[in-house]
Amino acid sequence: MFVDKANIHLKAGDGGDGAVAFHREKYVAAGGPDGGDGGKGGDIIFVADTNLSTLADFRYKRKYVAKRGENGRGGRCNGKNAENLVIKVPFGTVIKEEQTGRILADVSDKEPHVVAKGGKGGWGNPHFATPVRQVPRFAKPGLPGEEFDVVLELKLLADVGLVGFPNVGKSTLVSVVSQAKPEIANYHFTTITPVLGVVSMGEGSSFVMADIPGLIEGAWQGTGLGHQFLRHVERCRMLVHIVDVSGSEGRDPKEDFRTINAELAKFNPALAERPMIVAGNKCDMATDEQIADFKAFVEEQGYDFFPIMAAIRYDVDPLLKKIQEMLTKLPPIAHFEPEPPPVLQAEDFADHSVTIKNNNGIYTVEGDWLLQVMRGINFDDYESLNYFQKVLVNGGVIEALRQKGVQDGDTVSIYDIEFDGVYDLLVREYLVRQANRPVGELNRVKVAMVNCRSQAQFAAKLMPHLTEKETAVYKRGRNAAPKSTAKNGTVAEYHSATGLECLFGYLHLNGEQARVEELFGLIVGLVFGNDKDMVKYL
Repeated sequence: MFVDKANIHLKAGDGGDGAVAFHREKYVAAGGPDGGDGGKGGDIIFVADTNLSTLADFRYKRKYVAKRGENGRGGRCNGKNAENLVIKVPFGTVIKEEQTGRILADVSDKEPHVVAKGGKGGWGNPHFATPVRQVPRFAKPGLPGEEFDVVLELKLLADVGLVGFPNVGKSTLVSVVSQAKPEIANYHFTTITPVLGVVSMGEGSSFVMADIPGLIEGAWQGTGLGHQFLRHVERCRMLVHIVDVSGSEGRDPKEDFRTINAELAKFNPALAERPMIVAGNKCDMATDEQIADFKAFVEEQGYDFFPIMAAIRYDVDPLLKKIQEMLTKLPPIAHFEPEPPPVLQAEDFADHSVTIKNNNGIYTVEGDWLLQVMRGINFDDYESLNYFQKVLVNGGVIEALRQKGVQDGDTVSIYDIEFDGVYDLLVREYLVRQANRPVGELNRVKVAMVNCRSQAQFAAKLMPHLTEKETAVYKRGRNAAPKSTAKNGTVAEYHSATGLECLFGYLHLNGEQARVEELFGLIVGLVFGNDKDMVKYL
């Protein structure tokens, strides 16, 4: 049975859980945490197999689940990574996500294609040990593997596709120019599955010809067999349109030609631009006037015309030579490029609920929508990190943390990302919430501070004007700031700028707006001094 489309469910393996364990050894007091990390979950990989020509196997098994990674163990023994699940498919199989239609892979070569990635293993408790928290009694669970409902579509890899109405001689032509033996009979839809034949044009020269089941009007909407097999035409480098020039079945050859071209264009507009030549078959049953009239009609459309009698291979060789000549000038068989996953914004999710757990002062935050958004965040990039912090504010994560009683000094863990201190997490909240002061205003102050010769001097001048608590928050922001390398090779530190953002966020949380305005004026004076041009720039 020929099956060229199948729907299956894929679930990559989950990561193994990290272990909670402590070192116990004679004469070793307080050995400390030594739980191992969890292993990585198995990927789901598709590979092409030359021994397969149909997707029939996927009609009986529709769910493929990779193994999860092993859990970590004591003695800092990490869990074993799970084996990958390898699925074999025929050459030319295109894998699409069912819900969005996004192309995940085109299995048209011998390379393995990873479609669903396994989850990372969770951390063992040694990762959470600090000078203050020396006995962490918790670990992280493994991350879930990717999960998709996918559609497998087999699109045959052929150089030339034969199209036309049923019973016009497509199968006959394939049978006389190749070793393929399709079923041939004098009734419609004799060919119910595509047939491939290799046409040899001499030593070292050949091409693949595909006999596509007959098309009729409305094929692009599913009428007849055409809708099921039109997808196989998409990969063909060129088309040969075969027409019964004699009109032996009572149809007008010109109308047949227009109908098939229209069906191809409706199914995929790119097919209307595909190189095509026209072969007028059954010339032995047509008059010279019919052949000449149809030839003139085809050439007016801009196509080459070849009259043939496929059953006795009459004048078939000129047609094959023309096909070979055109193929040498055409690009190789089309391959579909995988499409990157969409970058999901927090606004794309209606449900912004999160689950927050307190494990001895470490608050873990989890949420399906949050995990999807984090996959598009580059945490090594300063601006990307700022965007993520805006997501936490606008998505209600900050408010949920407040309701759980998060205090300054507590650690917040969001999947693989940890923030030491809640005010590190609130770096951008003042700028997000404060509509009266544009983000760019403080950014201009930041640029000026980065260009200062001595940020330490700036901090020394600022901190005498701060209270004890304001100084602590400012220093926390300085310590958490990232570094970036300037074009001239010097390293510019954003310590003071990020410290101010933390400080403004702290004051905003406490409703001290007047203090914010006071400090902002002070900062302008410290950064720009009496430089009128710089004050004007600000």
